[in-house]
Amino acid sequence: MEKVRYTDLDSVVFVERIPPMIRLNGFSALEKEKGIFQEFKDSLTDKKIHVFVDNISQPKIKLVYKDSIKLYFNLKDSLETNILFSQLQQKIVKTGMVPN
Repeated sequence: MEKVRYTDLDSVVFVERIPPMIRLNGFSALEKEKGIFQEFKDSLTDKKIHVFVDNISQPKIKLVYKDSIKLYFNLKDSLETNILFSQLQQKIVKTGMVPN
């Protein structure tokens, strides 16, 4: 498991939808979408996107770190996702980064 330092974060934003992607590995079941994906527009590059979504119909948190690695995720409970997003925003402000 890779740990992400707050100082490595480039952006943290709330998004309604994830972009169209090709699944490289992982699974989809009911509302869950988990695995390693690649955006259609980046199909000629090797950029991978990590997706850990428990409820595809709810908003997701999009993290970009080290200037290129993307992660989309949410929790089963949308309220918990909102709380986590707020906590991430507060941590980012403490590191001196301006939240997106």
